[in-house]
Amino acid sequence: MKIVVIGGSGLIGSKVVQKLTAKGHEVVAASPSTGVDTITGKGLAEALAGAEVVVDVSNSPSFDEATARAFFETSGRNLAQAEKAEGIGHHVAVSVVGTDRLQDSGYFRAKLAQEQLIKESGIPYTIIRATQYFEFLPKIAADGVDDGGLHLSNASFQPIAADDVAEAVAEAALAAPLNDTIEVAGPDRLPLSDFVARYLESTNDPRQVVGDPEAPYFGVRLDDASLVPGDHPHLGKVHLDDWLRQPRAH
Repeated sequence: MKIVVIGGSGLIGSKVVQKLTAKGHEVVAASPSTGVDTITGKGLAEALAGAEVVVDVSNSPSFDEATARAFFETSGRNLAQAEKAEGIGHHVAVSVVGTDRLQDSGYFRAKLAQEQLIKESGIPYTIIRATQYFEFLPKIAADGVDDGGLHLSNASFQPIAADDVAEAVAEAALAAPLNDTIEVAGPDRLPLSDFVARYLESTNDPRQVVGDPEAPYFGVRLDDASLVPGDHPHLGKVHLDDWLRQPRAH
């Protein structure tokens, strides 16, 4: 089966490409670096020719609402048009757990708009909402710097390894469309501030993390339900301690 992975050169996309290729499928890693641009439409029809499934793991280059909305809406419309023309039978997209609860954030308003476009496209779909990736912990730490200290929310947090996200996406791509949204998360749930503190300790970073319920998360306030999945999510296999022992985590 031919599967096109939009954003196939990125963190999640490259892993999805590897997993699907290992299962014997013809996989196209579609991204600007490989000559496929969903914003301009360049190379899109050629990439989709003969494909049965499209997986979209691309992301906006900025958290700014105007940039993110322009990216997701333009890309989404161009993809839907090209998919209809080719008769694609399944569109798989990655979104974020808590998107509907974080609407004070312009980025998440843009993500919700992307999800709505997918649902209204008429193309059979599966949306996978993932919690934040372990690989995102350094950026979360950087966002928490306040007057030289590190103040981070102590709201509940359940991040997931990028490998586990890619596995869930690959499985969805090979399954029948759900025309629904599923959630994937890591196996460990702790306060966000604790996750970052353990990451910093593992990298011999001397900074101390202060758990602060008022600390914003990329500009929005969190509660214990903001970033964690609902009932019966699909859980990844990689625990934080496992990930921290991997060379790329240091």
